[in-house]
Amino acid sequence: MSKRVLITGSSRGIGKATALRLAREGFDLALHYNSNSIAAESVLNEVKAMGVNVTLLKFNIANREETKNAIETDIAQNGVYWGVVLNAGINADAPFPMIDGDMWDNVLHTNLDGFYNVLSPIVMRMVSARNGGRIVALTSVSGVMGNRGQVNYSASKAGIIGAAKSLALELAKRSITVNCVAPGLIETDMTKDLPIEEAEIKKHIPLRRFGKPEEVAGTISFLMSDDAGYITRQVISINGGLI
Repeated sequence: MSKRVLITGSSRGIGKATALRLAREGFDLALHYNSNSIAAESVLNEVKAMGVNVTLLKFNIANREETKNAIETDIAQNGVYWGVVLNAGINADAPFPMIDGDMWDNVLHTNLDGFYNVLSPIVMRMVSARNGGRIVALTSVSGVMGNRGQVNYSASKAGIIGAAKSLALELAKRSITVNCVAPGLIETDMTKDLPIEEAEIKKHIPLRRFGKPEEVAGTISFLMSDDAGYITRQVISINGGLI
């Protein structure tokens, strides 16, 4: 029986790369998106072409009831998830004095509350399935070391690390691992509009380049594999040696 994995934010960037990688590995998938239906349908069709079972879910991870209803409906119709990749998130960067209440709330509600909103309807069902499992939460280099202009984003991503480490302790006896992947600067939409010249940023990265979404997806794929069964409560950084 194939293992089924939910990937949030799967219509582009790291989420899309992860969906395609896990599909190649033979996982059945539940692909989530919030607004970009055209991109989501494109990923859905690419995954379908690989011969795995796939469903498409639309919800806003910041909306608790909407998230709960969508996930519970999908599980009822298609079965419990063996794995979850918490990839969806947003940023709203500015120096701290320029961060207004909405910028703070939107980032925290989406990124950090989203961790709870997505996993709350899932975890006990994973436990009840008695089949182990994998949870991988995407955090960030900003959540590990902080970053100028990202006090809100860094707070949300650091919070995810704390939440994941605690959840890992609770689920370890159920053979469900919980880990974080902390990307640095990756070639995604989020890094297209950086306020500093790309060449200047690369001077501070020992490998002198941005990472690729496929490189992050490779690490997530490993954490989903049998080889990673003894890895839990860890933060794996993918940042070109930045820290």
